[in-house]
Amino acid sequence: MSGQQPIGVFDSGYGGLTVFRAVADLLPQYDYIYLGDNARAPYGNRSYETVYQYTLECVQWFFDQGCPLVILACNTASAKTLRTIQQKNLPQLAPDNRVLGVIRPTAEVVGAYTKSRSVAVLGTKGTVQSGSYEIEIRKFFPDIKVHQLACPLWVPLVENGEYGSEGADYFVKKYLDELFRQAPDIDTILLACTHYPLLLDKIKKYLPTGVTVVSQGEIVAQSLADYLYRHPEMESRISMQGGKRFYTTDDPAEFDSHATIFFGDKVRSEHVHV
Repeated sequence: MSGQQPIGVFDSGYGGLTVFRAVADLLPQYDYIYLGDNARAPYGNRSYETVYQYTLECVQWFFDQGCPLVILACNTASAKTLRTIQQKNLPQLAPDNRVLGVIRPTAEVVGAYTKSRSVAVLGTKGTVQSGSYEIEIRKFFPDIKVHQLACPLWVPLVENGEYGSEGADYFVKKYLDELFRQAPDIDTILLACTHYPLLLDKIKKYLPTGVTVVSQGEIVAQSLADYLYRHPEMESRISMQGGKRFYTTDDPAEFDSHATIFFGDKVRSEHVHV
């Protein structure tokens, strides 16, 4: 496909909609396509090989729609597959296209939030085991100590609409207590999963005084704005009619009912095979 085309935003399910919302709020002039691979979600506990295959198939789907730029708004996909796709697959699939993730933009700025130089990364099992955040943060801030903790029950709580329940309080407190037993000097927590912002009120409720919580949406949005400013050759390839289209690999009605919670506005999606 030729001419100007939308920006693609990808997630394994719903969580990336929190990032998409921040991006669309900051950069409303562009057109966007969102794809949730709900039929195969969640990605968090899957093997590298599986996440890589699924993510690559979805990136190829975006390219088939004409998208010149794809944002992996999924932390697990960014952690496990981004580098491989950028280095191995892009030169063959579409050398002029770009695939960006959510980890590096966050790592670049996290140092501005911490005074104790002790930071926590909360994410899925896959994100934590990849070590990607620790590696990227060390590149920019070698003096920062990174503590990682997987919170495997938080995503199911959010996906099942239980993020406001008393049961959610129990599991939020459980993981945070474990974290601060390991490292009481933490003063900054990075929510390295796009589902976790829906638990933000409960997370803040159980934190010690003076601890800052960093969500990714606004950071990724600002990073994308900077990227497009620095790469006018890419910016010129993106259509600008302010459109948003939503797709899911699962049931659209089910997707729409959950997606509205994450995105903040009513969502109407279409089903696709990838």
